[in-house]
Amino acid sequence: MAHRAEPPDGGWGWMVVLSAFFQSALVFGVLRSFGVFFVELVAAFEERAARVSWIASIGIAVQQFGSPVGSALSTKYGPRPVVMAGGILAASGMLLASLATSLTHLYLSIGLLSGSGWALTFTPTLACLSRYFSRRRSLATGLALTGVGLSSFAFAPLFQWLVSHYAWRGALLLVSALSLHLVACGALLRPLSLREDPGTGGPGAQLASLLQHGPFLRYAAALTLINTGYFIPYVHLMAHLQDLDWDPLSAAFLLSVVAISDLVGRVASGWLGDAVPGPVARLLTLWTTLTGVTLALFPVARTPTALMALAVAYGFTSGALTPVAFSVLPELVGTGRIYCGLGLVQMVESIGGLLGAPLSGYLRDVTGNYTASFMVAGAFLLAGSGILTTLPHFCSSASTSKPQDLVTEAVDTKVSLPNEALGQD
Repeated sequence: MAHRAEPPDGGWGWMVVLSAFFQSALVFGVLRSFGVFFVELVAAFEERAARVSWIASIGIAVQQFGSPVGSALSTKYGPRPVVMAGGILAASGMLLASLATSLTHLYLSIGLLSGSGWALTFTPTLACLSRYFSRRRSLATGLALTGVGLSSFAFAPLFQWLVSHYAWRGALLLVSALSLHLVACGALLRPLSLREDPGTGGPGAQLASLLQHGPFLRYAAALTLINTGYFIPYVHLMAHLQDLDWDPLSAAFLLSVVAISDLVGRVASGWLGDAVPGPVARLLTLWTTLTGVTLALFPVARTPTALMALAVAYGFTSGALTPVAFSVLPELVGTGRIYCGLGLVQMVESIGGLLGAPLSGYLRDVTGNYTASFMVAGAFLLAGSGILTTLPHFCSSASTSKPQDLVTEAVDTKVSLPNEALGQD
């Protein structure tokens, strides 16, 4: 355990960034590329596509709803053993899935077991990263999350090659071996003891204080609204383009443009979050507003040039809001409560992610096109940006270099904090 008064803003923290990079790839890269197995499983089990779709949906739901469990365990035992255990669970789920003889087996293996492993890896790692950085937190988070974009390009053709050579069972067995690298990533997480830690209490006390923390609750509500509209293009943009008589290859190319722009946006936003003075919440509000406007304009665009421009704009702004969204939380609740805070936010915002796509599909069925779907998605993000403007740090001129000085604002908690944890307010 390394003891520091403040985040070191470097040092071993860059190894934590490396760990987070590979973990985001091994969790969300696998989830984004699972479509390669989708076709194979439909044919193998002779089931409807809707039933097979539940495999990935259960995994995502368990990962998000289980995040508070990973956070609470990390608060008590530290992130290293929790993440290493999560890697073993994720790999075990894929291993058992290669032996499945029914969809129920896949629901339990990939959905429940691997999903539980992912819940124990992603959130504790990002929380650990936030504790290592202060002035460079946005850049570090942006670099870590680029693993999602890069792995999306690499894993899809890799998995397709594995399936073509070893069939889906052999491919899942090799994905299990790949997932075991999460254990090595967890071993890189060195626990860090900061000055404010003794005053934050245990997981139960932290949860109680966060549920009474008005700015935190507004932030969670804002991210839930943002999450409701955020993923709509990934789900329905392809269908919208086909409604406009685009051929599937051109539509897939446009999605690749979105992915590339997303990758650039994450790095650029991370750099700007540290370079631009003032609260990161302002940047988050800016990127969220621009993403909402871009989504609302998609139904208006009809020409290939306009749609390409909107795809670039959406990819960049939606990617840009991700690292700063994670950087705002330590400023709001302090690094001492980051494990519990991040886990709780992930659980709450998952509600929006689960409801967004079905709502968009319902609007398509009612209206006959995706105009209302994209308009409503943009409205959700604009509503979220409106809530972000109510955060206490939005109008503050305080630097983001010392988030622990901001933690006690608007906090009503039963935990008694020592004077040194209260900052200089």
